[in-house]
Amino acid sequence: MEILKKDAKDFLKQLIETPSLSREEKITALIIEKYLSEKNIPFQRKGNNIWAKNLYFDNSLPTILLNSHHDTVKPNSAYTLDPFKAVEKDGKIFGLGSNDAGASLVSLWAVFTHFYDQKLKYNLIYAATAEEEISGENGVKSILEDLGKIDFAIVGEPTKMDLAIAEKGLVVLNCVAKGTASHAAHINNDNSIYKAVRDIQRIQNSSFDKVSDVLGKVKATVTIVNAGSQHNVVPDQCHFTVDVRTNEHYSNSEIVEIFRNELESEIQPRSLALNSSSINLDHPFVLAAKKENCELYGSPTVSDQALMPFNSVKIGPGDSTRSHTADEFIYEKELNEGIEKYIKILSHIL
Repeated sequence: MEILKKDAKDFLKQLIETPSLSREEKITALIIEKYLSEKNIPFQRKGNNIWAKNLYFDNSLPTILLNSHHDTVKPNSAYTLDPFKAVEKDGKIFGLGSNDAGASLVSLWAVFTHFYDQKLKYNLIYAATAEEEISGENGVKSILEDLGKIDFAIVGEPTKMDLAIAEKGLVVLNCVAKGTASHAAHINNDNSIYKAVRDIQRIQNSSFDKVSDVLGKVKATVTIVNAGSQHNVVPDQCHFTVDVRTNEHYSNSEIVEIFRNELESEIQPRSLALNSSSINLDHPFVLAAKKENCELYGSPTVSDQALMPFNSVKIGPGDSTRSHTADEFIYEKELNEGIEKYIKILSHIL
């Protein structure tokens, strides 16, 4: 176990020091290949996605997917440390992707390696995937058919090793309020900006009847507004963007139709794929996690769970509030405890 922990730490530091922005994960994919090869574990690759099956994989058994991502967002301008240098200080490992989601990726690698050559009640597949940060077409979605039948997935994301039993979905709405262009000095009762303002107020006051016990209410937030080019011209269009976080009671397509019925503006969803997800509280993994004192909660953030058409949970070392922040870090203690807790939970069912 201690050797695995040391290897996982070294693995994480190499990932941090190798830029892997979404769609640019080629080199970190090679590092993942190297760490599987060093444990004599065969793997497959498609694009920048790497996956491996346990030694005694048996098609007659149910299969658990251990998944996390190796792409990162771009470092923001507030970094005081080199985002691509793994700096160890005060029990922390600093660097871009250390918390989101490098620590989960290497912890699940350690867990897969630990169980790799054991006879188990379930098959295990370890998948290190790309383009999670942009919900890209060439990420986990692109390999689901290659993986075969999956009965359950553990998605590694920073949750303080508590268990997200539900996750909000996401639908982004591109909206355009249309009016009539004119000189600002003249009366115009068809001002696109005023139309957009009325719709934005409707969104601000919107309320959805179905409230989730775990995820709470659907939350709609206007995040971008853009109109006009000069002070004396009334624009014929005002564009705005709405970020909608959905619960399990509404599909994304239902949300779109509700807003189309309520707003004057034209609405075009960017995608309907990122729906909310949840799992029954009597699922064996949930019961096992409770035995290991995991707190259960609903997550407001979206992950690759949204692309998985099977039961899944989200759990991993680190803290989601550190994700995408300057001088991102993971405590080395969190990394080690994450490996231990994953193994303890899985040992109850494997």
